[in-house]
Parts: sequence; structure tokens; C-alpha cells
Amino acid sequence: MNTILIIDDEPGVRSVLKDILEDEKYHVLTADNGYAGLALLEKEAVDLVILDVWMPNMGGIDVLKKIKETYPFTEVIMISGHANIDLAVKAVKLGAFDFLEKPLSLDRVLTLTRNALELEKLKKENLQLKQAVLSNDEIIGLSPPMQKVKELIQQSAASDARILITGANGTGKELVAKEIHRRSSRARGPFVEVNCAAIPESLIESELFGHEKGAFTGAVSKRKGKFELAHTGTLFLDEVADMSLSAQAKVLRVIQELRFERVGGEEPITVDVRLIAATNKNIQELIRSGKFREDLYFRLNVIPIHMPSLSERIEDLPLLVEYFMGKFKPEQAPTPRTFSKEAMEFLKTYAWPGNVRELKNFIERINIMSDEDCISLETVKYYLGSMDLKQSDPILGKFAQLPLNEAKELFEKLYLEKKLEECNYNISKTAELIGIYPSNLHSKLKRYGIRIER
Repeated sequence: MNTILIIDDEPGVRSVLKDILEDEKYHVLTADNGYAGLALLEKEAVDLVILDVWMPNMGGIDVLKKIKETYPFTEVIMISGHANIDLAVKAVKLGAFDFLEKPLSLDRVLTLTRNALELEKLKKENLQLKQAVLSNDEIIGLSPPMQKVKELIQQSAASDARILITGANGTGKELVAKEIHRRSSRARGPFVEVNCAAIPESLIESELFGHEKGAFTGAVSKRKGKFELAHTGTLFLDEVADMSLSAQAKVLRVIQELRFERVGGEEPITVDVRLIAATNKNIQELIRSGKFREDLYFRLNVIPIHMPSLSERIEDLPLLVEYFMGKFKPEQAPTPRTFSKEAMEFLKTYAWPGNVRELKNFIERINIMSDEDCISLETVKYYLGSMDLKQSDPILGKFAQLPLNEAKELFEKLYLEKKLEECNYNISKTAELIGIYPSNLHSKLKRYGIRIER
């Protein structure tokens, strides 16, 4: 249902317009002056404004300027009982959809309303298509881990359930969030992304919830936050584990009540938003150290989706290479370039600490810098660089994307499993070989869930 705001100081005009528009199944709001109308726009998602030119205190032309500055996709139909050509031309130049003279023709009002709403719809769809073309890659992969991710996307997209996406940097968590939004009933609404790690702690609450004028030094005007901007759509909280505990508490409250106050404000604002969060950190460890709220974790983690690192799905690498080679093909080349067999095998042994993002950047770089039709092993080694440090041992790929503590634990588990196998699973012999007491070895085996083969 489209929402229409009528701003006019004449009660009779507001009443008549409200009645005929509600008969057409529109949701209608009214305001008797420009200030009240702008205040409603800050609280409600409005698709069309019908605005009187001549009003006390703040004229319609000034209101029009404010609307087009702040809400560029909201169409405005101007109405006036004292119209002239110059005024109509000025209004259209400032962004008005059209200009109507009083007394109003109700048929004309309805026709312009339908046309203006259709234009507003097309503008939003065009923006979404441009964003999709410019920023979206496809989710590529046929490996079992990626098949699981695709199944979870398909199963969860239609619901409004909150989703927590985990995985190392560069694995494609944002792609998953966008794909879920694209497949959901909210696809026509906004997809708003917040990188919580990139915003200073002192500003994160203002970024999420907005602020009132004068709420803090530098708050020279009222500002909407990301929650409001994502109304009727999806809010993607990237690197959610980097939020301060104060911001976490506010997000938890929004999830529970679906309303909040701006920083420095007292009036509650209600929103309809689906939350998708993502992190590259071990949230369980952050909960234990008191840096992340356990209750917020349970609220966000309704549907967990884990994005595997590239080293965990290396069988997808040829598909990804083919996709990116097509994407970054030089304009003058008739077909995408290929890699020699030796070069492709070499790529499969590389650890890829930056995951798919690193692969994408590498493919783009090699298409720009190399003129070989079939990329050689020597060229791959040259443009990857530092191969001796990154590639040597295949096991290194398991640790490259992990925080230090997780890498240590994983190494110890793999080390113990290897030594047990060498000692034919003899506890005493293994403990003597690695230099610890058998009781300590038993504790470590229990900690890591390592079973003794019989």
C-alpha cells in the first residue's frame, strides 16, 4: 500500500483529498503546515506528497526544496489557488512532478497520483538494478560446503527470520546477505549495509539510530539512522562483533520492541526491518570474555550460515577462475583468457588467505598486467608474489584465515592426531614422544574430542 502525505493549511482540501485517495486504497497522512509535514516525513516512509504552495510560516516552495534534498525518490504534486506560469515552471525545475490549480479536478488528482507513484517505483527499481550490476557478483560453487550455503539461502529467504553469517574475511558474506534480500518479500525495499568495524565507537549509535539536532558536538541537524533508512527492507550489520556493548544493548532493544529513539531524542520511532548480521570473529570467545552480549547473539543467530574459506572448498577454484576471467576479460580480447595446466594446479595449492576476494583481485590484476592468452606458471608466480611464504605446506591454508588462538588450537589438534597415528594410538608412547604426561595428553584428547582408534 502506497503512503501519500497531504500538506495543506485548508481543512476542507485535506479532508476531500484524504477521502478520495483512501477510496483508492492508499494510506493517507495529513499535515496543516510545512513544518508538520516535514516532521511526518522523518517518521514515516512516504511515496508521494501533495503540497500546497501558499501556506503560513513556511511556503510550499521551501518545503519542496527540503523534500527533494532529503528524499529524492519521493514525488511531489504542487497545488495552488493562486497559480501562475512562472510559479509552476519554478516548481517543476525544483523537482515537482506536476502542478495543479484549485479548485481541483478530482479525476486529474487521481491520474497524476497514479502516474507519480509509477515514476517513483521506476526510479527505485532503476537504482536497484544499477546497484546490482555495479556491485554484485554471483555465488559460485558446487562443493558440498557451498551447496549447504545455497540450501540455507533458499530455505531462509522467504521468512523474516534473523540470520547470522560467519566466516573469514573475503569469503562472500555480503553476497549471501544480498542474495537473501533479493529472494525475499522485501526485495522491493532498501538493502542498507553498515560496516560496524569502520565506524568509530563514539558514532556507531548515531549511525544506527540517527540523532536529533544538538545531540552532540557536530550534530548541526536532525539525521535518520540506518534502521530508519532500512524501513520495509533489510539491514545488514557487517562485522557486528565490533559494536560497542552500549550499541549492542540498543540493537537488542530494537529487535525486541521494533522501536527506538534517536540519539538525543525522546520520541519513539517504529520500524519494520529484517536483520542480517555477519562477523569474521569467534563470537563464543567474545561472549566468554564479556565483549559480546550472549542474549544478542541468541537473537541474531536464529538461522546460522557459515561461509567456508576458499581453502575449504578448493574444488570450486576452477569455477571461480572461469567466472572472474570472464568478468575481467579485456575489451579487445575475443574470448576470456585461460591458465595453463601447471598454472591452475599451482593456484590450487596456494593458501588464499584473502579467500575469494584475493582471488578476484588477482584475476583482475593478471588481466590488466599480462598479455598472455594462456597464463603461464611463471606469470602466476610473479603476480601472486611471496609464494615461498604463502604456499609451501598445504596445511598452512587451514590456519591462514584464523585468529591466533583458534590457529593454535587447530594446530595442536592436528599435531596430536598425527602423533597418535605415528605411535599406533599408544597413549604412553605418544606422551613420551611429545614430552608431556599421559594424564595431560588424556585431558587434551578429551578437550579436542579426539577418539582413540582401537
